Amino acid sequence: MTAAMGNRNVKIAIFLVGLFIVAILPLFFNESSGFIDDCTLALAYIVMALGLNIIVGFAGLLDLGYVAFFAIGAYTMGWFASGFYAEADIHVFVGEFASSIPGIHVNFLIVLIIAAAFTTLAGIVIGLPTLRLRGDYIAIVTLAFGEIIHRIAINGDEVQIAEGFPLTNGRQGITPVDKIDLPFIEPFTSLNLRPWYWVALALALFVLFVNFRLRDSRLGRAWIALREDEVAAISMGIPAVKTKLLAYGTGAAFGGMSGAFLASYLNTVNADQFAFSFSIFVLAMVILGGLGSIWGVVLGAVALTFINYRLIPDVLNDVPNKVGLDFDLSELSFGIFGFLLVIMMVLRPEGLIPERRRQMELEQGIGTGDTELDLVEP
Repeated sequence: MTAAMGNRNVKIAIFLVGLFIVAILPLFFNESSGFIDDCTLALAYIVMALGLNIIVGFAGLLDLGYVAFFAIGAYTMGWFASGFYAEADIHVFVGEFASSIPGIHVNFLIVLIIAAAFTTLAGIVIGLPTLRLRGDYIAIVTLAFGEIIHRIAINGDEVQIAEGFPLTNGRQGITPVDKIDLPFIEPFTSLNLRPWYWVALALALFVLFVNFRLRDSRLGRAWIALREDEVAAISMGIPAVKTKLLAYGTGAAFGGMSGAFLASYLNTVNADQFAFSFSIFVLAMVILGGLGSIWGVVLGAVALTFINYRLIPDVLNDVPNKVGLDFDLSELSFGIFGFLLVIMMVLRPEGLIPERRRQMELEQGIGTGDTELDLVEP
């Protein structure tokens, strides 16, 4: 008992020290540093990847259309925090500048809640057709859902919610989107990235806390039971329909929150942002880190973000030209991600920081018979 308490205290101390270092990191760089920009994107993608990990890692439901929740969250920010609907004149708890321009302008925190609500509903809608499906069939349905949302984003300028109120602005996008304006804080700008970083960090910490609490709850254990053996879980009284829909809804809500943040941070909502390749990008973060592993997914999101936005374009992009080949390495970025995943599946299929249960299954052949199950990460 004493040893367990000692280990727990050591882990808490390491976490607090790490959190302190991460929190003060922007102070050691210029306010508009490209490194802080990459870190902010990484934190936003951590939120998305943790949301997808609930669906894929905890509940074992393959989702190839996760970009749809990013799109819905981003468009929620575009609808409720921009001049897109210029004929409207609605201002709710916004700063002096936003209150002086036409359109719908709602405080960022309120939009965040609305985005979570919209995407939770969308998650339930996408979950309903998959309740009786498994494996590849779930992948097909979720892929179709993501593509439907993408096509709606492209052609939504022809869909009128009301006279003069189109659903989207197609490929022209919704620009500009309101910057975050929180009480007692100066309005955010594109020249000072530190406040954006800290808001993204706060979102990531909130989602981490929720993930740990869910994993160790009855609902989390129900998700894992369904992932391991759905027939056995149902026979033991776990309500499969409710449990699966909660997984889709919860994971979707985190994707929507991250999408709303990224819409404000990038200052635009454009249909080209929501291609199928983005779903694969986020899924690769989960697989690289380790399915079901919370800290593994965090590491996978950070690693792929820096590979995609820093290593490939800034460090390795000119390598083909130096050896006589006429192309840029950035053109093959998703091929590189695919190669990394293949290498991971061969050398370390359980991920960089594997979930204990999954590691036992893959490395020790545990998971059948009378072996005692340990469904909680160490």
